[in-house]
Amino acid sequence: MSRRFNTAGPCIRAEHYMIPALSRLPEAPGLVDLKAYFVVHAPRQTGKTTALRALAADLTTRGQYAAVHVSCETGRAWGDDIRAASRAILDRLRSSAEDTLPAELRPAPWPETSDGTLIVEALGAWARICPRPLVLFFDEIDALQGQSLISVLSQVRDGYNARSTAPFPASVVLCGLRDVRDCHPRNRFAIPRVPGAAAGGDPSRLGTSSPFNIKLKSLRLGDFTAGEVAELYGQHTAATGQPFAPGAVEHAYELTGGQPWLVNALAREVVEEMAVPATETITREHLEAAKERLVLARATHLDSLASKLAEPRVREIIAPLIAGDPLVLDPYDDDVSYVRDLGLIAPDPPVRAANPIYREVIVRVLSSSVQESITTDPRTFVRPDGSFDLPRVLADFAVWWIENGEFLTSRGYYDEAAPQLILMGYLQRAVNGTGQVEREYALGSGRIDLHLRWPYAPRGGPRQVQREGFEIKAWRTGRSNPLKAGLLQLDRYLDRLQLPIGTLVIFDQRTNAPPIDERTAITTVTSPAGRCITLLNG
Repeated sequence: MSRRFNTAGPCIRAEHYMIPALSRLPEAPGLVDLKAYFVVHAPRQTGKTTALRALAADLTTRGQYAAVHVSCETGRAWGDDIRAASRAILDRLRSSAEDTLPAELRPAPWPETSDGTLIVEALGAWARICPRPLVLFFDEIDALQGQSLISVLSQVRDGYNARSTAPFPASVVLCGLRDVRDCHPRNRFAIPRVPGAAAGGDPSRLGTSSPFNIKLKSLRLGDFTAGEVAELYGQHTAATGQPFAPGAVEHAYELTGGQPWLVNALAREVVEEMAVPATETITREHLEAAKERLVLARATHLDSLASKLAEPRVREIIAPLIAGDPLVLDPYDDDVSYVRDLGLIAPDPPVRAANPIYREVIVRVLSSSVQESITTDPRTFVRPDGSFDLPRVLADFAVWWIENGEFLTSRGYYDEAAPQLILMGYLQRAVNGTGQVEREYALGSGRIDLHLRWPYAPRGGPRQVQREGFEIKAWRTGRSNPLKAGLLQLDRYLDRLQLPIGTLVIFDQRTNAPPIDERTAITTVTSPAGRCITLLNG
């Protein structure tokens, strides 16, 4: 059977193109040799399970360890029922051992004991009879909830602390979405705080120690490097003979930021869904089309990621990111770490969308309701020659905004960026899949840049691409008129796009701002560089 790009579940070497799993966790074998207890964490769909299974198999094959990978997912349904959750995990652990270990390394029947010691007694009994040191990989540890999570982690810690006098696994690895740390009660791994017990009476801090404070190190499974993306796509070329055009692989890395699911999904979309023949070279244009299809389809991974945008602590980070405002957080606030662990933002400072596809998905999701409420037929924005009628779009938006803007921005959902999201939703509806709107936004920039691309063929002639540049600014209470700064910024953006004209949009969000009417909503101004700029006042 030919191999393919995998976007569902762990990779299997015989069936899927894949980067060697062991190369993605190079530090792990050394930590196991140190008999360390450690953590592996990364956003969803980055290859954690594939890497851990490969590591467990390699450690066992080398003959030095009995290593087993087990998922804690089966314990999720049992909530705070410690006994049921522990039993479910032990059942899966036995099944995994029977599937992957020779008979002499497998556990005996688990001992009967009290609910709160099922895990520690079972692992101790297995370590006592196993002829090799035990190494256990507990995957999806964050699937456990409440008291069950605390119990499992505490039992593992107890067994670790008693290793000098009682047998216990040589190394235990916890794997999940987040690091295991004692930082905040909103952390899924934090112990519930005892009222009034927090140090100094601070309700934002925990009143007890972490249940897994024995970890030696936390490893974050990283995204693919540019070289690994080239290696993965090269496997497809070697298997099928289908080449990638010069610059195409680099463009795939640019679009995905190396996020493993996206890297595979982008290529899979081209090869399987768009069905580009193997005799045809895969180009940047194919990858751009695939990107747009993924965003529009809201594939499972993208949809589950987007659903996090409704969480208040995610909104605390994403809203100022979109609006271009500075990020202001309390000293002990771990919202940035949380959103980073989800994979929505890049793993290193400054705070920014993790990659261009996520950047697009975030705005598309948040502005989708606006698109649903626009009744204007997008075909009215297409001129007879096929070009995009931007002046009409701006005029229609101005009228629509005057009628609906106050209501739409009063809902309190992402209110810092509401006008910007509404305009982007309107433009997205206007281009209606024919054109594309590329967005750039960043913390503290004070603006959003938009690049609209509209392909058309006038009067049956050669294909052209109409391009329009926008700058979106907000005028807030206590701040000066952003017109001057906006024109300077727009000039720089248009220079980069090599465009002669552009549109500056200023939303007046000041308290008691004067109303805008149709006569004053759209005017023309001259930029410092002498460009004729359309000014839309909202």
